[in-house]
Amino acid sequence: MSDQNHQTMPIDPNVDPYGYVGMVRHPDGSITRLQEPLVPVDTSNDHSQVITKDIVINSSKNTWARIILPRQLLHSTTTTKLPLVIYFHGGGFVVASVDTPIFQGLYVSIASEIPAAVVSIEYRQAPEHRLPAAYQDCLEALHWIKNKPDELLANYADFSKCFLMGTSAGGNIAYHLGIDAALIWDNLKPLEIKGLILNQPFFGGIERTQSEVKLANDKMLPPIVSDIMWELGLPEGADRDHEYSNPMVGIKSNPNLFDQVKLLGWKMLVTGCDGDPLIDRQINLVRVLKELGVQVEGSFTHGAYHGSEVIDPLKANEFSILVKEFIIQF
Repeated sequence: MSDQNHQTMPIDPNVDPYGYVGMVRHPDGSITRLQEPLVPVDTSNDHSQVITKDIVINSSKNTWARIILPRQLLHSTTTTKLPLVIYFHGGGFVVASVDTPIFQGLYVSIASEIPAAVVSIEYRQAPEHRLPAAYQDCLEALHWIKNKPDELLANYADFSKCFLMGTSAGGNIAYHLGIDAALIWDNLKPLEIKGLILNQPFFGGIERTQSEVKLANDKMLPPIVSDIMWELGLPEGADRDHEYSNPMVGIKSNPNLFDQVKLLGWKMLVTGCDGDPLIDRQINLVRVLKELGVQVEGSFTHGAYHGSEVIDPLKANEFSILVKEFIIQF
């Protein structure tokens, strides 16, 4: 997913896919990353909708988290704590970070609209750190939140109402991390996960789906860009039918994969749109999970494009309202 404007994109991803994702590929196969603009924490604006704070998780890995809370909460006399949304950003596992500008508006929308305490997790990127590094970093983040909660989280977040949420590659992380977390749920207390929210999750496979064929020349996330991200992100020697990429492979090899998720009563929300080449994979996942007896909702809309919720403020608001409706069930 690129952080460039969908309407005035200077680089055609089908012509220069590496340049599109902010990389230069050299003849020897190595890559050089282009510097991305960052959004530092701003504590000087008392009129902003949220307050933010950055916290180090593991200095040796350079992993960290950004806490986002609705500002009005700090001036409220209520003792009711907010649901905790642990968020994983997109970028195909190879680009973007918590600081990438396009994610900031979504953080604000989620924190203020639901309202919720949001923690966005920074994880290591491929190809320097191929999968499962990102999954491992995000699992470590759950333990960090459990064991060393910042005072803002301790004071304002309801640890008994926690949700794992991710956009694109972050949705992939929420999926795989959720399966792993369900197996160690007792070790995560007082953190109690209630649901998984997969926003346009990034999945793949060797065989093209109908939507991937139809949108082969998509200007946001064409299959050629997805292929590059998987090539750089998957373990050495793995293809796109690895279980990290293709969830159907993992489910087929282990039909009991979601038994613990079902036992715990967790619910899932999967969102997508038909302007995204990945929609067929997302719809198929919902179908298969329902067949397995998982409590899952699918919300798929017409139009839009991959990453629309982090680029278009109106889509971000619509998505936040949808998430709010999901969360208030608990």
